Amino acid sequence: MQTKDGMNYAPQGKPNPVVAKGEFPFAAIALDHGHIYGMTNGLIEAGGDLVAVYDPDPEKVAAFIAKYPGTKAAASEAEILNDSSIRLVASAAITSDRCALGLRVMDSGKDYFTDKAPFTTLEQVEQARAKVKETGRKYMVYYSERLHVESAVFAGQLIEQGAIGRVVQVIGLGPHRLNAPSRPDWFFEFDKYGGILCDIGSHQIEQFLYFTGAKDARVVSSKVANYKNKEYPELEDFGDATLIADNGATNYFRVDWLTPDGLSTWGDGRMTILGTEGYIEIRKYVDIAREPSGNHLYLVNQEGEKHFALSGEVGYPFFGQLILDCINRTENAMTQEHAFKAGELCIKAQLQAERIEVG
Repeated sequence: MQTKDGMNYAPQGKPNPVVAKGEFPFAAIALDHGHIYGMTNGLIEAGGDLVAVYDPDPEKVAAFIAKYPGTKAAASEAEILNDSSIRLVASAAITSDRCALGLRVMDSGKDYFTDKAPFTTLEQVEQARAKVKETGRKYMVYYSERLHVESAVFAGQLIEQGAIGRVVQVIGLGPHRLNAPSRPDWFFEFDKYGGILCDIGSHQIEQFLYFTGAKDARVVSSKVANYKNKEYPELEDFGDATLIADNGATNYFRVDWLTPDGLSTWGDGRMTILGTEGYIEIRKYVDIAREPSGNHLYLVNQEGEKHFALSGEVGYPFFGQLILDCINRTENAMTQEHAFKAGELCIKAQLQAERIEVG
């Protein structure tokens, strides 16, 4: 689904249902970010049944139902939360509201699947941890730049197979196109979006933890700035950070809202993963001036050099694993602590960031 800000929020893959029709009803609440379409697509392709949607904005609801005909427009959030047949609620609320909604969802006996970033404060992280412990429900997070990118999925498979040995460093680049006129007001309010390292930096930290197999990390340094968009004083259009994991692996990432209009897609997302026996480079969305398609992966190891074009080749296994995890109370898609740790570390990077003042 290409939206007015130029981003494809709804990757589509080959349907690969893991449950029978009617076995996994789910609903959507809060349509504030376009990622709700990608989350919904993934669950439907894995066999989930979208049964209801609620948002206070009727225009958002109408557009959502147009995309997913037959979905019931609920009259209130409570209507969905009180429906005992619904097993999971997917949400892309305003970032600062995501935790409070998740607490209500878990209190209703349902699992929760939220867009990234899952939190904007450390207090929210602790509230969610406590509620998961209290209710036994899941608070899962849509870290789309790994979960919904086939080249990133394939990179994880190669690493698991030992293709590059032990991973010792991850370098991530996450540029995004701003296209400010298409953005809602809350996007430019710091308390609501949480800062650039909390927001799009969450993708980078989650991938670092995943590809290195780390359980924790510390933020060594971080920086933020507003270089270009002074008319939005609370926006940060640049951020970077360096981390060291508990297993000794290191990370550097840079995120920004400075993508030029001449790029053929919304951002030239890239990642280099260094191992003791080789390295991987992922060109997620474009191979500039060479190939307009995305999902290119380059592997160099002791056996030689390889290029993989992966669009339509790998799929998105996370969503089926998530559905089965909700049914079986397992943790194959993503552990709860991994989801929380990535959210926690991006907030810590944001809190300790040096702000570069630009005249």
